[in-house]
Amino acid sequence: MNRIRPLIIQSVKFSKYSRGFKTYSRVFQDVQIKAKKEEQSNKNDQFKQSQLSKLEDQQRQGQIPLSQFIKGFTVATIFLVGGVLEGYWMGKTPENDRSVIELKDIERSPSYATVAVVNDAIQKIVKIVGEENITISEGEIKSHSADSSKFVLPKEDEEPYCVVYPRSSEQVSNIVKICYDKYIPIVPVSGGTSIEGHYIATRKGISLDLSRMNKLIALHEDDMDVVVQPGMEWTELNEILKPRGLMFGPDPAPGAMIGGIVSTNASGTNAYKFGGAKDNVLALKVVLADGTIIRTKRRSKKSSNGYNLTNLFIGAEGTLGIVVEATLKLHPLPKSEAIALMNFKTIGDATRTVADIVKSGIDCNALEFMDDRQMRAVIEMGSGGDRKWSAHHLLMMKLGGNNKGVVKESIKQVQSLGKKNGGFNFDVATNEADKNAIWQVRKTLLWNSLGWARKIKPNARVMPTDVCVPVSKLPALMSRVMAKMDDANLLATAAGHAGDGNLHILVIYEPEQIEIAHKLVNEMSRDAIKLDGTISGEHGIGMSDKRELLEEELGEVTIGAMRSIKYALDKRLIMNPDHI
Repeated sequence: MNRIRPLIIQSVKFSKYSRGFKTYSRVFQDVQIKAKKEEQSNKNDQFKQSQLSKLEDQQRQGQIPLSQFIKGFTVATIFLVGGVLEGYWMGKTPENDRSVIELKDIERSPSYATVAVVNDAIQKIVKIVGEENITISEGEIKSHSADSSKFVLPKEDEEPYCVVYPRSSEQVSNIVKICYDKYIPIVPVSGGTSIEGHYIATRKGISLDLSRMNKLIALHEDDMDVVVQPGMEWTELNEILKPRGLMFGPDPAPGAMIGGIVSTNASGTNAYKFGGAKDNVLALKVVLADGTIIRTKRRSKKSSNGYNLTNLFIGAEGTLGIVVEATLKLHPLPKSEAIALMNFKTIGDATRTVADIVKSGIDCNALEFMDDRQMRAVIEMGSGGDRKWSAHHLLMMKLGGNNKGVVKESIKQVQSLGKKNGGFNFDVATNEADKNAIWQVRKTLLWNSLGWARKIKPNARVMPTDVCVPVSKLPALMSRVMAKMDDANLLATAAGHAGDGNLHILVIYEPEQIEIAHKLVNEMSRDAIKLDGTISGEHGIGMSDKRELLEEELGEVTIGAMRSIKYALDKRLIMNPDHI
């Protein structure tokens, strides 16, 4: 950890707009808009004052009668006082009195702190967290400036000045107060497993790493909830809960932490049964842009007491506030569970089986899909262990129940439904070692696909993305996407959470193909919208191309409403600027 000395940071040349700041999805009303209003108000005051002086001169020279002078003086005075009040209120009120902020209301890009101001702020932050909890190490800064996907690349002049590791809510609050006062951008990060550029800075500022805030604050077994800090890993939490027969539902990427899970509304393979973050968070403690700490709710399972502030911050990607504590809903561990596997020749056969399983009411804890190309990668890379895999589309199902008898009956039902739709190679795993080995294949598919692609194309890179559509629309979406990939000579594999229609595509490309890869990812998102779906089921927006597609999905007015919320909570636009 580099010792923090009086920090001398080189001057940085900022562009007026960073990363396309003028796009509808990321532009918010600037705090400096009032400067233009005040300038116009001053001009009005100067004109009124000059008219009053002219009136006085005319009276002294005898050019107008006294009665007319008094009348004119009174009127001019009224207008002058009115102008002063008008200027005051113009400086206090927003550009418009509408419910939404439109793009045309934006007049300029935000102005942030100079290097000298940042240096002064950093010395104050050192006093809050101690020298051991702040670094200007180049390696640390680089690791906090890019995610593992590498397809959203940081710009050198936008990397953070330093990385700060707070250890308490109070420290976060005090740091944010300094940044708010000095107009210093803040980018929060916890596990750093996201792949859409959520913690890639677009403005020089501070990276606030919450990974050292990793304590379990309180466990209420009878109420089936737990209170944790944002740096707690979900896998570590489940290890603590397992001996008590409890679990946290969402299971995103290994290494993901609660702060990031909440902020991106992440889910995972368990989403079909247990839902995503929004279904498993009861309450939050949040530090707002000016350092104010709020609690969104108490621990009760139900509440009908005003705005649902908890859900406002879930999926907000750190743009509205920083999650410093989360109260999470817990679930009983399945008493008995088996994993069933079945191959299909077509995607339509597989999705019809999914629909039949959903309608049947079978207790299914997870319902996953891997396409034939993904299965080829598993076979050729040897990542499937000793099990014999088939290079056909695959359904993977976790079947749960209170006892083995219930699970056994579910296995029979699933086999029957699958066979009716052309399923074959039906197999079941019941012991822990087999189940873990099978699910590991699903969890590591990104790296497995990349390794497979590099055997074919040594310079291959991977662009992971997700969309979500109604389950019945999955075959249409996949056929469109894969046809376009083939036409462009791009290799792609598909997998997803079949139970809720969440499709993950891994676009494999060579460096010179990056533009066409981005183009096809955008087209996939547009295809999802046309099928009444969404551009992201669980990855979030971050710095990906999807920012430009938000308006196409939700409409200009809805984006304007989001913009209004952002400006209401973060008037100085310091919280993870330019994201979403």
